[in-house]
Formats: sequence, structure tokens, C-alpha cells
Amino acid sequence: MTLSSSDLARYIDHTLLRPDATADDVRRLCDEALAHRFHAVCVHGSRVALASARLEDSDAAVLVAAVVGFPLGSGDTDSKRFEVESVIDLGAQEVDLVLNVGKLKDGDDRGVLRELRDLVEAAETVPVKLILETGLLTDDEKRRACSLAVEAGIKMVKTSTGFGKGGATVEDVRLLRECVGPRLGVKASGGIRDVATALAMIDAGATRLGTSSGIAIIEGIRGIPEGTGY
Repeated sequence: MTLSSSDLARYIDHTLLRPDATADDVRRLCDEALAHRFHAVCVHGSRVALASARLEDSDAAVLVAAVVGFPLGSGDTDSKRFEVESVIDLGAQEVDLVLNVGKLKDGDDRGVLRELRDLVEAAETVPVKLILETGLLTDDEKRRACSLAVEAGIKMVKTSTGFGKGGATVEDVRLLRECVGPRLGVKASGGIRDVATALAMIDAGATRLGTSSGIAIIEGIRGIPEGTGY
């Protein structure tokens, strides 16, 4: 695999989900994403309108992704549906939705599937990425969650919120890729802070990287000598 810094940048969702992030922080995030041509910025719903306005009319084609049900995923389906519709109305072009882990652990696969289908329907043509919070799941639960995601029309499965137990691991990314095959994207998120980790996740099957360390990762790949395989 050969990746240039510009190739790697298109894997990255430049992320700012700290509860104390200010409007100026969000503007800076967007400006950095434009400068490096990252795939998207990922923000809370209350910052979607600001991010959309900041990125509007740019030729860098940076998308706005919004989290929903974040970070626990245990809210009522109707409230999640309202949140999905709201962030899209504000300008979100992708939705990062947190799985209801407790219902999955209950064995209520029908209930989980019903919710996911409802929220995918609410998003209409906007892609929905499902955050599994893999640090809380057994391998069997990860496989079940992936199967439900495929059945519900989810476009991408994602490892972690970054606020839960553990983050992305190469093993989990590889497992998710095996489960969804070529049909869905796989987003590695949580604890990806350097280029070596980023490249390992891509090698394992990740098609997107959620990180607040995107600039450091891009600077890292620029420091890798030519002819090393990246």
C-alpha cells in the first residue's frame, strides 16, 4: 500500500467532541480541516450550523458529521430520531449514531434493529455510521451488532466514542471488517494519535479514522522515507 499525506488526509474525520469546546475551537477545527483537506469534521449537534457555515463554498469538499445519542446511546428512539432530523436540517452530511449497547446485551436484537431502521429512515439519503463502543462488547456481540447494521442499512460501523472503555484496536477493526465484508465502511476511532497507529488501522481494514490528532498524523507520514511501503 502506498499512501501520500493527501491520500491519508482523506481517511480522517477531524474530531472535536470535548464538552468545553468553544465556538473559536470549532472554527479552528474547520480551518485545519480545510487546510489539510480532511474528509470531514465531526462535531456535536449544537455546533453543526457553525461548522457548515465555516466550510461552505470551499473547494476542499470537507463534510460535516454530527454525533447523535452521544456518548451513551441509551436514549429513547424518538429523541434520537428528532436529533437525527435536527442535525441534518442544520447541515450535517453524515450522522455518527451511538448503538444502544444495553439493548444489545439484553439480547433484544429485534428492538435494536427496529431502532436502527427507524433512524436510517429519518436520515433519508444522509449516511449513518454506527458507533458500537467495542470496549463494552464481547466478540459475539460485535458480530451481532455488525449483522444488524448491515440489515438496517447503516453505511459504516465505528469502533468507539472515545469516551467509553478503551478505544480502537487493530483486532477490533479486523473483526468488524470480517463481519461486514466489502458492504460497509469501517471507522476506527478512539486513541488514534500517531501515524503508525493510523496506518495499522487502515491495514486492518479501516476506511475512515476518527481522531483529534489529524495534523500530527499527517505530519508523521510526511516524515516517513519513500520506499517504506507507505
